[in-house]
Amino acid sequence: MKEFILNILRGIVIGISNVIPGVSGGTMMVSMGIYDRLILVLTHFVKRMKEAVALLVPIAIGMLLAIALFAKLFSEVLFPRFPLQTNLFFIGLILGGLPIIYRKVKGVSIKLPQVLAFLLFFMLVTVLAVVGEGGGADADITLSIGNVLKLFFVGVVAAATMVIPGVSGSMIMMILGYYNTIIDTINACIDALRAFDIPALLDTFIVLVPFGIGVVIGIVAVAKLVEFMLKKFPAVTYWAIIGLIVASPIAILIMMEIGTIGVIEILSGVILLAAGFCISMKIGA
Repeated sequence: MKEFILNILRGIVIGISNVIPGVSGGTMMVSMGIYDRLILVLTHFVKRMKEAVALLVPIAIGMLLAIALFAKLFSEVLFPRFPLQTNLFFIGLILGGLPIIYRKVKGVSIKLPQVLAFLLFFMLVTVLAVVGEGGGADADITLSIGNVLKLFFVGVVAAATMVIPGVSGSMIMMILGYYNTIIDTINACIDALRAFDIPALLDTFIVLVPFGIGVVIGIVAVAKLVEFMLKKFPAVTYWAIIGLIVASPIAILIMMEIGTIGVIEILSGVILLAAGFCISMKIGA
């Protein structure tokens, strides 16, 4: 039961991370020490069904709770009103996971391929943050075969980037112009469920069903790719992941909308940074 509750909490963190531009759900998976296990059960679901269900169900519950209860709070209240403190909290969560991933490469000699992997993926995240800054225009979701295929493709890309540590799926959706559309549709779906408004609920399915199918396919495909890389080139892959993680706080700060910053904001931000670090260390496996 303790592990079940812990995985729900992990799912909440991952769920919130996946709807916040600049914050990577994949990074949070690494920070909480469950990334390797998730990749394993996703790529061998049938063979490890009991283990997969035990891990994925509570995480899925936590992610759904996060989207239903906290996503709007973070995106509409905390980030707009307390950008520094909220962003520093997430940076603390990210930094708290670095010791966990560093243990994977500790004692292994660092060679040129590892250095190049670190630098390449560090630059990738930083460049994506600069390119994605200020994006997020609404996309056309009029019912048509073309738009259904686009939503499926966006779901595949978003899911792929959600699985890769350091790369924000929400940030990629902003670049593609679908972030506001997907978030607004999810909120409309939640509102329709609360009001038990079936016609409004069915309207949201036009967007969420093709997007959701793309998400599932994207997660499985990238999980298999990551598993292959970890088996064949473990040291290079882990240093690439470290590069992605180290770049994440920089990407968050680049995308952050700076409000009024005073002594209180800085002090409270530092406290939340430390709190995020401690939480990540505590719930990390």
